[in-house]
Amino acid sequence: MSFSFRHKMAPSTPLLTVRGSEGLYMVNGPPHFTESTVLPRESGKNCKVYSFSKDGTLFAWGNGEKINVINVTTKGLLHSFNLPKTVCLEFSPKNTVLATWQPYTTSKDDTAGIPNLQLYDVKTGTCLKSFIQKKMQNWCPSWSEDETLCARNVNNEVHFFENNDFNTIANKLHLKKINDFVLSPGHQPYKVAVYVPGSKGAPSFVRLYQYPNFDGPHAALANKSFFKADKVTMLWNKKATAVLVIASTDVDKTGASYYGEQTLHYIATNGESAVVQLPKNGPIYDVVWNSSSTEFCAVYGFMPAKATIFNLKCDPVFDFGTGPRNAAYYSPHGHILVLAGFGNLRGQMEVWDVKNYKLISKPVASDSTYFAWCPDGEHILTATCAPRLRVNNGYKIWHYTGSILHKYDVPSNAELWQVSWQPFLDGTFPAKAITYQAVPSDVPNEEPKVATAYRPPALRNKPVTNSKLHEEEPPQNMKPQPGNEKPLSKTALKNQRKHEAKKAAKQEARNDKSPDMAPTPAPQSTPRNTFSQSTSGDPEIDKKIKNLKKKLKAIEQLKEQAATGKQLEKNQLEKIQKEKALLQELEDLELGI
Repeated sequence: MSFSFRHKMAPSTPLLTVRGSEGLYMVNGPPHFTESTVLPRESGKNCKVYSFSKDGTLFAWGNGEKINVINVTTKGLLHSFNLPKTVCLEFSPKNTVLATWQPYTTSKDDTAGIPNLQLYDVKTGTCLKSFIQKKMQNWCPSWSEDETLCARNVNNEVHFFENNDFNTIANKLHLKKINDFVLSPGHQPYKVAVYVPGSKGAPSFVRLYQYPNFDGPHAALANKSFFKADKVTMLWNKKATAVLVIASTDVDKTGASYYGEQTLHYIATNGESAVVQLPKNGPIYDVVWNSSSTEFCAVYGFMPAKATIFNLKCDPVFDFGTGPRNAAYYSPHGHILVLAGFGNLRGQMEVWDVKNYKLISKPVASDSTYFAWCPDGEHILTATCAPRLRVNNGYKIWHYTGSILHKYDVPSNAELWQVSWQPFLDGTFPAKAITYQAVPSDVPNEEPKVATAYRPPALRNKPVTNSKLHEEEPPQNMKPQPGNEKPLSKTALKNQRKHEAKKAAKQEARNDKSPDMAPTPAPQSTPRNTFSQSTSGDPEIDKKIKNLKKKLKAIEQLKEQAATGKQLEKNQLEKIQKEKALLQELEDLELGI
């Protein structure tokens, strides 16, 4: 294939759609960022909703009077529907149907509701079917990728339609009080994950079915039940082989978390299921599948949060350590991962090459309320939108190496409500080799100055001590190293990490001490932590061990006081000098057991 032919076949750059108090308009993507002629600017504040088709070729929007549909390629108007109150729009995967939703209302005599969910034929513009859909949550029917199947939740059961024939219910999945369902991605055989909340002491459960095998006690492909769940989020991987379930309770009865309590479960279509063991307690902020469907990333734990990549056995593969983060985003090709701290965090991002587990860049997008990868896998969009934040609204386009390529700040009297990329089908843009060198840019990167910690007047002329509020954990590869046939168990890994952290902290404390105050270091071969739970069966020896540990603990406290610069008494210094002999005595007693 010649270069010129490839160049001709290259896809166009994704457009950006911007909606706000300045109106609705489109912007050409990198590298130009000029206003696009695809959509003439719809000025005014009446645009409440817009939506692209899955392949980005069709665009629909509501201007407060009508819903208009245009062809993005030809720029021609296809249809105009008289639906002034529409607040939700969505195209079916193959652009056959346009679904619209308006808030539910009843007729004047209050006897019957007015159908508020309309399904239109995109080709002819005719209304295929109208339904009553009271809730905005999960308003849109779910289609399979080839549109052979369409499903919606009606009165706690899932109704299935085939080949967009909405006048005939082809199948029903009936379980007592189905709260939510998710249709699998990809082609046949179609699968569906359903969630039924627990009641009267019975547990909640998620079940996986293969369409249309819903009947009989053994019809389910897999089943996972759990008691702690007020709501769940179900995430299929791209190959539809497994589902991740985040089960949440509204209230944490232990009082440990304001966010309630979350657990992460793994359910495979082959019947396997497991609880994903997360090494740090606290909320689960985000869980995302890689597009390869072979691994997933979880962001969890009290701040500073941990982020870990797990494989399909739910074993940790790589641990990113701790940091100020609450979200994770894989690039469309799955070879780059962004860990970010948005919302009530400062907008710090870490861009990782997940093939080599190497950090590419650490940009900062302050006050961001929105993040999205460009379909080309190279560019990133971050935005500050109202009503989440009503000041400093605007958006930025980044290259993943950390350079800002384009920046738009909304005038102080205006608001930005929504901004997003034009979607493209998977495989449109080829994956490129990862670069670590920041790409050149004319836009200055105005990183906010990090405020220094407050120091009381009495300490301002004294040297700064390296005291940290949280002990940060560095990233580490969790894969078993060559030569170590058997990987360490989760408990062993946790203990190993704790031991390494304590060892590093001790070493840092020793380095901070003045030479004349430094006591003789304890031999590394006899760490105190290894003698924590041993008992001999002889009460006399156990008593001696207990006393020795008490003395060693007191010495440890004295050493810490010395490290902070406190002047010790003569007898206290003598105690410290006895540490080596006490450790030896303790080891002898332990070995004698």
